[in-house]
Amino acid sequence: MERNLTTEQLALFEKEFASNPQYRVMQNAITQTPVNAIALDRQVVTSIDHSVSHLLDDWKKSGRCWMFAGLNLLRAGAAGKLGVKDFEFSQNYVLFWDKFERANFFLEAIIDTADRDADDRTVAHLLSDPIGDGGQWNMFIAVVRKHGLVPKSAMPETESSSSTGQMNDILRKLLRQGARDLRALDGAEARRDRKQEILTTVHRVLSIHLGTPPQKFLWQWKDNDKGFHRDGWTTPAEFAAAYVQLPVDEYVCLVHDPRETSPVGRTFTVDYLGNVIDAPPVVYLNVDVDLMKQLTQDAIVAGEPVWFGCDVGKQMNGDLGYWDAKLYDYGSVYDTEFSLTKAERLVHHETLMTHAMLFTGVDLVDGKPRRWRVENSWGDEKADSGFWTMNDSWFGEHVFEIAVRRSALPAELQARLDEEPIVLPAWDPMGALAD
Repeated sequence: MERNLTTEQLALFEKEFASNPQYRVMQNAITQTPVNAIALDRQVVTSIDHSVSHLLDDWKKSGRCWMFAGLNLLRAGAAGKLGVKDFEFSQNYVLFWDKFERANFFLEAIIDTADRDADDRTVAHLLSDPIGDGGQWNMFIAVVRKHGLVPKSAMPETESSSSTGQMNDILRKLLRQGARDLRALDGAEARRDRKQEILTTVHRVLSIHLGTPPQKFLWQWKDNDKGFHRDGWTTPAEFAAAYVQLPVDEYVCLVHDPRETSPVGRTFTVDYLGNVIDAPPVVYLNVDVDLMKQLTQDAIVAGEPVWFGCDVGKQMNGDLGYWDAKLYDYGSVYDTEFSLTKAERLVHHETLMTHAMLFTGVDLVDGKPRRWRVENSWGDEKADSGFWTMNDSWFGEHVFEIAVRRSALPAELQARLDEEPIVLPAWDPMGALAD
């Protein structure tokens, strides 16, 4: 084949397409109908239902993605201690402090790399998205540790907490402008003085859009039996200490990274990944996916949901609320093979973690998982009132990360968690943030 596409080659491509009646049938169908409606494998669809043998979710769902999956993990224990069925931590409160801490984290990274060219790959990566909505488990815990939690009534939702687009656009402008200023200055003192001015403006923007986070609030409530309770004036740190029933400091992050360059049983971190400067670094342990499944299954059977991150859009049907590794038969539609493995998809930029949710159930047959129940954050109009079903085949292919108790790991892997992590570059796909 020639380096350039010649007229003769184009004619051959067209002749090959026209020679197969199946291709014309597919063309006729897909020019009038979305491809997923044609590729949807009916046998897979009819094999799935939403029932599971072990179910934990008996609450009103709420929330959006990574930090809100984290809050939903904590809410059941808080609701039990309060004696109420429905309880929500303020998602807006956590959002405010994540945004503000992340702005500071970004500006410190800019100061740290100020002597590099703007087209340096790390600097370019930092500038590509200074203040996105995504995150990881360790980043959620970092905010909770530093700033505590409040009930939804103490800092309710706003227009911008539910739809962050315009606010994020303003923040990105401010932070990139701030990056320009910081890179033009000489010396750490001058740069940090300017950083303080930038953060003053960022705080103002966040307060305008999200409201002012309470330093103290009066906490009182009625339980399920209409009994009245009052804790009095409390701080966010005191509230978190009183009502977070899970030992969040015990949780560790496990990932499945099957690339040859990522040995199993080693800890990793990603350069410039995080949100809170003084928090422990984002560190994860690479393990086999079957161990991730076993630990997730064990936690659910023991009565505890599991936070996880995945590449949510692959082989997904949003109307049905299903995931299955073979849900769509694209190979038959296009008469070709899609043969990239999970490792190859990571290497060739075909996959990364895009979304975080909560495992709230598992269907076990002879002790093995057949399907998983998932609390998603996309509303309760679809699936089973917003709870989705994941066939086990999808877990292995598209789940990347879970958060579990350190004590649940085999002793050898617990010891590995104390080793110095391998540092991956800032742009590595395992540093992707669940959005």
